[in-house]
Amino acid sequence: MTNLINAVICEGVISDESEYGKIVLSDVMVTRKRNLFIGRKWRSVDVKMFVGMLMVHLLALFAPFTFTWGAFWTAFFSYVLRGIFGITVSYHRNLAHRSFKLPKWLEYTFAYLGVLSLQRDPIFWVSMHRYHHQYVDTEKDPHSPIFGFWFSHMAWLFDSAYILEKYQERKNVEDLKRQVFYRFIRRSYLLHPAAFAALVYAFGGFTYLVWVMGVTITLGYHVTFLVNSVCHIWGNQVWNTGDLSKNNWWVALLTFGEGWHNNHHAFEYSARFGLEWWQIDIGWYLIRFLESIGLATHVKLPTKDHKLKKSFASINKLNAVRINPSLPD
Repeated sequence: MTNLINAVICEGVISDESEYGKIVLSDVMVTRKRNLFIGRKWRSVDVKMFVGMLMVHLLALFAPFTFTWGAFWTAFFSYVLRGIFGITVSYHRNLAHRSFKLPKWLEYTFAYLGVLSLQRDPIFWVSMHRYHHQYVDTEKDPHSPIFGFWFSHMAWLFDSAYILEKYQERKNVEDLKRQVFYRFIRRSYLLHPAAFAALVYAFGGFTYLVWVMGVTITLGYHVTFLVNSVCHIWGNQVWNTGDLSKNNWWVALLTFGEGWHNNHHAFEYSARFGLEWWQIDIGWYLIRFLESIGLATHVKLPTKDHKLKKSFASINKLNAVRINPSLPD
């Protein structure tokens, strides 16, 4: 059963063989290849994305030469605010999956922190993530490892032609498009992190710019990308999701709970990803706190019946009954 689930699902057909082979130390088969850099047409938006991310990474390289404790702690608290409130709680659990509700002033505040993480505007981010769940680990998934590790990790971001091929309409974020705030952010997106960078520079000069913008944004990029790549390749499956999603404890620690990815794919509507008491989930702890003071409402969690339906034990028992109807159900 485990090998079957870990096999690559490609347009609904499970394949256990490929001319490209498996990703190292995993059962994940690469069934498609896409030219990552050479041999394909680069659109202007791809070039801008690549240059922008390269500049952020190059800025981070100055970190060892500009270290101060003031810059370090400012960067740390900035990273926590943008990572937990902006990406984990806002972009992912609140906007993409509507796992809970917030007052609009707080929803927009958290989403704005996500904007400052430089991971694109909420409309784009949420659209791609909803497509990921709709077409998970098929050829229409925006970033599945069936195209290889590096494509799922970050190369898909520099291949807008791939996005246009797969999603012509992009009509899965109408709830955000109806709101003036998100349309404004989309139109003026780059101005906001640019203004934030200017404020950081005015406050602490080049040293703070390196740490608050270079180091934290680079780190934020890659811990987010790990969920797309590593958590669909290495880890454990505890729920029958029919895809490649895995729970990975060390990714969960780096991403404030996002690494409990098999849990998430089993119950994507759930505000809580770390379903066991020992599964650390900082994002859930924050949502639970907001609920306790009346700010988070309509918080969604999986029921016992939902868990039973997704459990391997339940599936195995159902299959056994189908094979031998005389068994008790």
